[in-house]
Amino acid sequence: MNGAESLLNTLINNGVEVCFTNPGTSEMHFVAALDEVEGMRCVLCLFEGVLSGAADGYARMARKPASTLLHLGPGLGNALANTHNARKGHVPVVNIVGDHATYHLEYDAPLTSDIEGIAGTVSHWVYTSKAPGDIARDTAEAVRQAGIGQVATLMLPADVSWGDNPNGPEAAVAVASPAAVPAGRVQDALAMLKSGRKCMIMIGGREVDGQRGLMLSRIGKAAGVQVCTEVFPGRVARGAGTAVIDRLPYLAELAIDYMKEIECLILVGAPAPVSFFAYPNVPSAIAPPGCQQFVLAGPNDDIDQALEDLLEGLDAVNAAPEVYPLTLPDLGVGPLDVNKVAQAVAHFLPENAVVVDESITSSFALIPATTTAQPHDWLNLTGGSIGWGLPASVGAAIACPERKVVCLEGDGSAMYTIQSLWTMARENLDIAVVIFNNTKYSVLEMEFGRTGARGGKPGPNAASVLAIGGPDLDFVAIATGMGVQASRATTAEEFNEQFAAAIKARGPRLIDAIVPTLF
Repeated sequence: MNGAESLLNTLINNGVEVCFTNPGTSEMHFVAALDEVEGMRCVLCLFEGVLSGAADGYARMARKPASTLLHLGPGLGNALANTHNARKGHVPVVNIVGDHATYHLEYDAPLTSDIEGIAGTVSHWVYTSKAPGDIARDTAEAVRQAGIGQVATLMLPADVSWGDNPNGPEAAVAVASPAAVPAGRVQDALAMLKSGRKCMIMIGGREVDGQRGLMLSRIGKAAGVQVCTEVFPGRVARGAGTAVIDRLPYLAELAIDYMKEIECLILVGAPAPVSFFAYPNVPSAIAPPGCQQFVLAGPNDDIDQALEDLLEGLDAVNAAPEVYPLTLPDLGVGPLDVNKVAQAVAHFLPENAVVVDESITSSFALIPATTTAQPHDWLNLTGGSIGWGLPASVGAAIACPERKVVCLEGDGSAMYTIQSLWTMARENLDIAVVIFNNTKYSVLEMEFGRTGARGGKPGPNAASVLAIGGPDLDFVAIATGMGVQASRATTAEEFNEQFAAAIKARGPRLIDAIVPTLF
C-alpha cells in the first residue's frame, strides 16, 4: 500500500474515524485512498476555518480527536483561528497538512511556505514525515501526541503520500491517561480549605461535566467556600439537575469585584484568571493582590480523582449537592428582542441538547435564562477568535447525531465561516441555528466605550466600522442559497413558532432573529 493508505489505516486503527477536509493537488493521493480504505468519514468543508472549527466541536463531544486534511501552508493559515481556539480549549486534534514533494521544495513554487513555522504557532507537536516507510509510524505518533488535549500537526509531502510503504499501517498506540495529582498537592489544597481564610475553587479547562459539578458543590458546601467556573470552559453540563456553580463574570471590572475578598484561589483545570484585554486603569490580573493562587490540577490531570480525594478529606462524600430545579420561563410576546429569544430557547430546549454559544453580547441574556432549562451541554468559545460557532456545531452534530444541536450565533461572527451552512445541508446535520441579527459588531461598541478611545464615543468614521448594516445581511437568502431551510422572525410570536418547529424537525434550520442590541 502507498503512504496515504497506510496513514488512513493507522488513523482508523486509532479510533480517528472522521476527517474534515479541504484538499488540493498535494493531497490527491490521500483523497484517492478514501476509496481504497474503509472506515473513514470524510467531511468536505468549503473553507479551512470551517474544518478546523468542526474538528474542535467534534473532539469536545466525542472526547477523542478528529483529523483534518489541509492544503499546504496557505490552507493551514486559513485554519489558524479555530485551531487557536482548539489549542486554548485543550482539545485534541490531528492535523494532516499536505506539502510539495520533497524534491520539489528547492524550486520555491508559488505555494511553497514554512509550514512547520505556521503550524508551530497553534500546535503542541509539529513534524514532517520524511519517507513513505515512515508515514504510518509518524501518524501513530501524531495521535499519541494529540492524546487527550493537544493539537498535533503532521506534514505529508506528496511523494511520501504516493510512495510505497512496505511497513504497512501501525496498530493502536497507547494514549496517556490523565496525569495523577500528587497526594501532597491534595493535602495542600485541603489545608487551604480548612484554614478559615476566604477561599474559592475555580474549575475550567476542557470539560466541566455533571459529575464534576456535583462533586464541587459538595466540596464547596462542606468547606464553606465559593465555587465557580472560569469564564469559558470548553464544555459545561448545565440545566436542571446540575450543580449550582457560579461563572466568573466576563467583564474584568465585574470579575475583580466578584473576587475582591478572596484570600486563596484553588485552580482546577483553569488558568489563573486574567482580563481578556488591557484597559486603562484596570488591573490585568483578576485575583486581588496578595491572593494565594494554587494549582491543584491542570486541564490534562486527573481532575475527577483529585475532587474525590478532596471529598474524602472533607468527609463530604455523601453530602447533598445543591442543584438547579427544572423551571421553564413563559414565552414572550410583542416585538422581538434578545431577552424574548432567550425565553424561547430556554422554554423549548430539548433534554440532552448540545448548545454551541457564539452569541457574543446576546449571551448576557441567554446564559442566565437557560440555567434551569432541560439538562444540556454548553460549548464555549475558548480562544476568543470568532467564526467558531457554526463550524463547531457541524463537528458536534457529527459526533452526536442522536442529539439536537442548537447554535446561538452573532451576525458578525457568522460571516467569518458562513460556508458551514453548506456542510450542514450536505451532511443533513440536525442543527437549529439562531442568528442574532442586530446589524452591528455590538461587542466592539461596548469595548470602544470600555477602552476609553475617543472619550468612549465613536465618531462617524469609527462608528461605520462597528456597524455591519447598509446593506443589511439577509441570512434567509444566504442560508437558502446553501441548502438550509430558513425563516426570519421580527416578533416574539414568530420566533416562538419558528424555534419550536426547528427543534421538532430533523435536519438543519436557520432563524434570522431581527433584534436590537442588548445595550
